[in-house]
Formats: sequence, structure tokens, C-alpha cells
Amino acid sequence: MAAEKGAERAPHAPVTYGLLGRTLKQSWSPQIHEGLGTTPYELIELEPDELAAFVREGSWKGLNCTIPYKRDLIPLVDELRPTAARIGAVNTLLHDERGRIIGDNTDMFGFAWTLKRFCERHLGGLGAIQGAKALVLGSGGASRAIVCALEDVGAVPVVISRHGDETYEGVATRHADAALIVNTTPVGMYPNCPASPLDDDTLAHITGLRGVIDVVYNPEHTGIMLAAERMGVPSESGLVMLVGQAWLSSSMWQGRELDEGLIGSINERLMRSSRNVALIGMPGSGKTSAGRNLAELCGRTFVDMDVNFSERFGRTPAEVIETDGEQAFRAMETQALSEVARGSGLVISCGGGVVTRPENRDLLRQNSTVVMVDRKLDQLSSKGRPISKSRGIEALAAERMPLYRAWADEVVACTGSARGDAQEIMRRLSL
Repeated sequence: MAAEKGAERAPHAPVTYGLLGRTLKQSWSPQIHEGLGTTPYELIELEPDELAAFVREGSWKGLNCTIPYKRDLIPLVDELRPTAARIGAVNTLLHDERGRIIGDNTDMFGFAWTLKRFCERHLGGLGAIQGAKALVLGSGGASRAIVCALEDVGAVPVVISRHGDETYEGVATRHADAALIVNTTPVGMYPNCPASPLDDDTLAHITGLRGVIDVVYNPEHTGIMLAAERMGVPSESGLVMLVGQAWLSSSMWQGRELDEGLIGSINERLMRSSRNVALIGMPGSGKTSAGRNLAELCGRTFVDMDVNFSERFGRTPAEVIETDGEQAFRAMETQALSEVARGSGLVISCGGGVVTRPENRDLLRQNSTVVMVDRKLDQLSSKGRPISKSRGIEALAAERMPLYRAWADEVVACTGSARGDAQEIMRRLSL
């Protein structure tokens, strides 16, 4: 696909700012640079044999670069700045006033900014990791920048990779004292989520662990972050690192230092807009009506999981339950949810029994704010709901209400109208 796109566009068409890479469909960089003032900002997908001509002969002003070209840019620049030379990779290019191509790297700044904020929020400051072991998972382009940033604050980074001196086999035995884990691999990145480079058992045996940072930013909570959450260990996604490195790139291109507060504000805005809102609650609580109104008010796509299920499998949930049983339905429901919940910016109305399978919690939490729609039991109807009919609303409530409350980030009592419920959810979540 990238080759076809490269053939269709003029290979040296003038651009102002942009991102070079091979596959860029999921990049959030244009939204970030819009907030920084470096526009127009294009996504430029190139094949390896197109890279040199584009960089050397293009009339661009500033470019970012991502996988797989960060090292390939080094011989193409006229000047390699010290940070890029130290890291051995270039992620930022600019034309200086003489037209020379300058190669730099802003990933190190982006991670250093993330690390400082993370330590101040969760560990009492950067002093908490001075002299402490930090496991850096992966040895790609981002890994070296992160190793340098960790060294600069006095941490002791250890790179774990599939083929290096330190491999994943027995990592918990060798490094049970590690205080920090930083994932620089793409494991767990959309759409292959929520996968994790380390399983729960391995993490549990790293008894010194105090924090996890993942450079992946989509989904917001990756598999390794969710595992850390289950252990009560704080974690951070890579979105703020992405914004931080873009902030420094944009400052270079504009020739002035931008307001550093933009890093936090753009990060928060993107997280708020990309998070799904997942509605849970008892059957008949009004999730669907509230969700449809919420999606309309926020300009989001609405997904009713019962409708999605019927379209996906060609049978309604009620038909599957009546013919194949509840357990067969639950397995199919999880399959459908695993596809839907990895999306971004959706309003999702979940089935009432979604909380009966623990694995569904991670599927929702990876990219959603979970809201319980709380309606009084005497206002619920069992009409058209086979499980409510067969087991009774009171019995279902006894089983599920504690789970709804445990899973929910917010509990919203029904206001008396679907519109009112939607407006209250908007107010609570600042949508």
C-alpha cells in the first residue's frame, strides 16, 4: 500500500512539516502539531528506496521520522547534533537558514519529561530511581534514547531483548530487584491489544517493581500497564512522551521555545477525546438510550453491543442464549467486545452481563472510561431479557451490582430521562 501511495504522489512534492515512516495510518502526530502551531503537517509514507531523494531534494521545513528510518537518516544529514549522535538515531530533521539538513533526536527529551512527571506523581521525585535498576524492554530506535535518559538521572538501565546479552528468559529471577520497567517494543500496540511483553507471573516475581512506563500510546492502557494495575503498581502510557518530543521538534522548527505547559494540556486533550465511554449496568437500566444521546451530544460513534453482536454473528443474544446456553453467549460476547473496545472515541453500551467474565474488564479498561448507569431495581423490566426472566432481577442484582461498582470509574444515578443521564455523564467526564 505504501509503495502505491509513493508512486501516486510526486516523490519530492513540497511539504512544510510532516512525519516520515513506512506505515503511519494510526499516527496522532498531526493532531499534536496542530496544537503546537506547526501546520500543515503531513503523514508521508515512503518505501526505503524513496527516503534519500525525499530528504535530500525536498523543500520541506521540518520533518519527524519514525520506524523504520531513524538510523537510515544519519548518513543523509549535513550535521548530526550531539543528542542524535549519542543515541545513534535521528527522529527530527530541520533545514537551517543556509539550507543545510540538521539531524537531531527529541525522543530523549520526550521520555525524560515523562519520567520526571511520573516519578514526581507516583514515587516522590526522580531521587527514587537514582541508583535503581530499570529494565528497558526492546533494543530498537526508542530504546537507546530511553537508556540515555535513564542514565542521565542516575538510574541503572538493563536492556532486555530477544537476541541480546539479556533475554526475556528468566528475567524475573535475574532482575527481581528492578524498580522500573519501560516497554519500548510494539507488543500491545493497537490493534494487537491487550498483549504484554511480560506475563503476570513474571511481573509478580519482580518484587522491587515500583512503576511501569510503556512508550505505546494506543491503547491508553496496554497489557503490561493493566498487569501493573492489578498489582497496585502505577503506570504511564507513551502519549505524553509523543507530545513531549513533538513539542521540542516544533520549538526547533519555529525557532522559539514554546510554552512547556502545552505538553500537559495537549496530552490531556488527546486522552479525553480518544477514550471510549463504556456504559455498564443492570439489564434495562437505560444504557442504550443514554449512550445514544451521549454519542449525539458529543459527536461520537455509538456502539450498542447487542446490535453489534447480532450483526457480527447473525443471531441475537436472546437467540443464542435460548439455543446454545448462556456460557456460549458469554464467550461470543467477549469475542465481539475484544474487537470493539480496542477502538477510540466511541460510546459503547455493554450488555448487562459483561461483568460476569473477568477478562472483559481488561478489554474495557484498555481504552475506556467505564460508567455505571444506576437505576433502581423496582424500575427495571425483564421484558425481552431471557436471563432476567429465568433468574430474576433481584438475584442478578445480588451477583452483579458489586461488580458494576468495582469496574466503574464513575457511577451515575439515573436522572429520569436518557438525555439527562447523558448530560450528567458529560459533566462528570468533562466531555
